[in-house]
Amino acid sequence: MPQKLDNLDIRILEGLAECGPRNITKVARELNVPRGTIISRIQRMSSSFYLRLLTTVYHTNLGMKKAVVFAKAIPGQEDTLFNCLKANKFYIYLSRCFGMFEGCVGIYVIPVEHTGEFEDFLREVEKLGLTRDIELLWSTCFHTVNLTRSWFDDEKETWMFPWEKWLHEVSSSESELPYTLRDPESFPLKADKTDLFIIKELEKNATVSLACIAKKFGTTLQNIRYHYERHVVTHGLIESFQTAILPFDRATSDMLFFIFRFSDGERMGKFARSLLDKPFVFILGKILNENSLVSQIYLPRLEFRNFIDALSKLARMKLLENYEYVLQDLRPGKWSRETIPYELFKNGAWTYDHPQHLEAIHDLMSGTKQEYEVVGAKQMKWAE
Repeated sequence: MPQKLDNLDIRILEGLAECGPRNITKVARELNVPRGTIISRIQRMSSSFYLRLLTTVYHTNLGMKKAVVFAKAIPGQEDTLFNCLKANKFYIYLSRCFGMFEGCVGIYVIPVEHTGEFEDFLREVEKLGLTRDIELLWSTCFHTVNLTRSWFDDEKETWMFPWEKWLHEVSSSESELPYTLRDPESFPLKADKTDLFIIKELEKNATVSLACIAKKFGTTLQNIRYHYERHVVTHGLIESFQTAILPFDRATSDMLFFIFRFSDGERMGKFARSLLDKPFVFILGKILNENSLVSQIYLPRLEFRNFIDALSKLARMKLLENYEYVLQDLRPGKWSRETIPYELFKNGAWTYDHPQHLEAIHDLMSGTKQEYEVVGAKQMKWAE
């Protein structure tokens, strides 16, 4: 029988989201629970529910524009497409996907002055015959949605999915978007090399100590603390800390990427606000200059169908115009996550080597073609 989260687990997750995963002692004090209990519970959830304590970067203030890419693969070229999309070193998440199409979904953070070259990179991937179509969506930074008890039954210690109640909530919610989901006026670069190193380390593990970061960077604790407090925090380089967890049975649940489209900003705002405390939402972003949202969602399969029914009702209520989705392939080797490309920041600016990206995908195509030719020759020999 799969393990379940209990009341204390949920309280700890809420405390980590509110106080930050770097303040476990404060969480223990607020919950009146021994610090050792908090740590052991975190370890248990990390093993059983894939809990990861991460840092969500506000890439806008790093001079970077976020891109969400949906690429439909040509049959037989699925893995090659995945590898070619990885060749651009500014991806932070990439996954094989299936459902409405077989292909890949990726998230990139592109230096704002190089967005045209990134578009050229995607066009080159198309020219190589790897994809039937690539949809590029420039997005705001993502709003992190941490787990709350809003749909958790404390008495039964189980999750509830009151979809009818959610429909009413969508129609009655406020429409003002949080700052993370508003189109930014500019993409200022507010970080230096030291700031980016700190952020990169926090992305990998939000609980890492500043002393550990200082030792790894080869500087003093005082220097790292100064940059963290005066730059990283003050300049808004971190959006939030994320308690990323798979709260439902992994054997019977799926991770998906959705695009939601609306007729106007008010309907979009109401929908977005209704999702900010839901246990099935991981991240939420707004497509720039559009009344559209993109979201990563994790749901039990039975509840997924109920979610689709709820979306259908929202469409009939004219609160939602359209939606699309793909399922993620979470098998080992079929997805990849990266931190900000710290090593590509030099002399106070991002280094975006467009020719190298193009050369890399052509080399991958050449190697794949030779591999196919060798396999084909062997098959012909065996047939003889």
